[in-house]
Amino acid sequence: MTHEHAPFRILARTADLFTLASGWWLLLIALGTCVEMVSRKLFNFSLQGVDEIGGYTLAVTSALGFSFTLLARGHTRVDFLLGRLPTGPRAALNALAMVTLAAVAVFASYRAFNVLAESIEFDSHSTSPLQTPMWIPQSLWFFGYLLFSLTATAMAVHACLLLVKDRERLNRVYGPPTLEEEIESETGGIRISDAAPEGGQR
Repeated sequence: MTHEHAPFRILARTADLFTLASGWWLLLIALGTCVEMVSRKLFNFSLQGVDEIGGYTLAVTSALGFSFTLLARGHTRVDFLLGRLPTGPRAALNALAMVTLAAVAVFASYRAFNVLAESIEFDSHSTSPLQTPMWIPQSLWFFGYLLFSLTATAMAVHACLLLVKDRERLNRVYGPPTLEEEIESETGGIRISDAAPEGGQR
């Protein structure tokens, strides 16, 4: 599909980049965990902080993954009734779903910012041996939510515009993926920078 909207290209490529970075980081954490297990079992030696870093990793990669999943249309949608509705009501519900998701994403980003701001204000550190300054993992965590809110808001605005201009296309772009699309996505290795909302036709 061709991309005519620069914001979607930028958001999709950013989500791709951070998803790949998260994947490499998860591999490193998995390797560190294996070394930790072996060293404890065989040498009675522990790498301090692997479990703590693993907890930060879970929070950060989850937040970063929200945008990728949204652009890939991977969030769970209950569509047993939606597909049976006429084009107009189906388009309205799909637009409402995007607006609701955007509102949730913006609220989550706001709360994440509050947590980060408090950690910076009080110079919070973890109580573990690492004494990690909490603003470091929380900054990455907040960035993930911020990227999610920007992506969801852009897609919600686009969906509302399509509700007025082209309801068929709204349902095609923002409705739950069909079985054929899910199979193609699983077997074709599609990157979300190639599947984000676009200005051209499929």
